Amino acid sequence: MTKTIRSSGHEALCEALIAARMTAGLTQAQLADRLRCHQSFVARLESGQRRIDAIELIVIARALNADAHAFLNVTEQHTELDHEL
Repeated sequence: MTKTIRSSGHEALCEALIAARMTAGLTQAQLADRLRCHQSFVARLESGQRRIDAIELIVIARALNADAHAFLNVTEQHTELDHEL
């Protein structure tokens, strides 16, 4: 089984989330407040220690006033065509 965590697509998603948070002018703690979670949750997402499901991605995108489709596009562009599950 090929792992998806730490894959090139996953790393690109994490980088895009960090960039969006910084563009929004938010710290991890401020984003966590918007998400009603702990700062450590945001840190684990951004560092790639935790996978993000589709619903979480939509909620995070809304908290960043960003488009979830843009995050999916970045992930798709960086995911190998032959990536297996």
